[in-house]
Amino acid sequence: MSAAASTELPPWAVAGERRRAHIARVVALLDHWSAAMTLDDAERAAWLDAGRFHDALRDAPEAELRALAGDAQMPAAILHGPAAAARLAQDGETRADVLDAVRWHTLGRAEWARTGRALYMADFLEPGRRFDVELRAGLAAEVPADFDRAFRRVVQQRIEWTMREGKSLHAETVRLWNAVR
Repeated sequence: MSAAASTELPPWAVAGERRRAHIARVVALLDHWSAAMTLDDAERAAWLDAGRFHDALRDAPEAELRALAGDAQMPAAILHGPAAAARLAQDGETRADVLDAVRWHTLGRAEWARTGRALYMADFLEPGRRFDVELRAGLAAEVPADFDRAFRRVVQQRIEWTMREGKSLHAETVRLWNAVR
């Protein structure tokens, strides 16, 4: 990981050591892709910041997440993204691509800029996850060479995983799939 790829979290973060290790792997993957794709400094910084902040509140209490997200209905497991995006905005973050990436990283978003798409892939493909290791490593290797194809394949894999786990698909995830297939 390059020296510029910081994984330092803000003081308001609530993330245990296991979660921080995940964040570091996500940032390292985004750093690798951004270097391989020779992104300009601004886009690279957006990718790395989105990776750093996406799970900053993953271990926060549900009541805190609901208060920040302003949502009483959303399933608890997906509140951390909207809550972290709201907290970042309170701190003065203005980059829409970073805020949207953090807010929607669990569900996906059809309107995403490349930052959101990169985070969505890195969150799923980071090498610390222990399922479909070879498939996910192959997809991660494909990202710099064919970003859009890799993204479509990751969306498909994430949807298939969700269905195998017996979970329901959120309407936003379905919109994303319809936009990329």
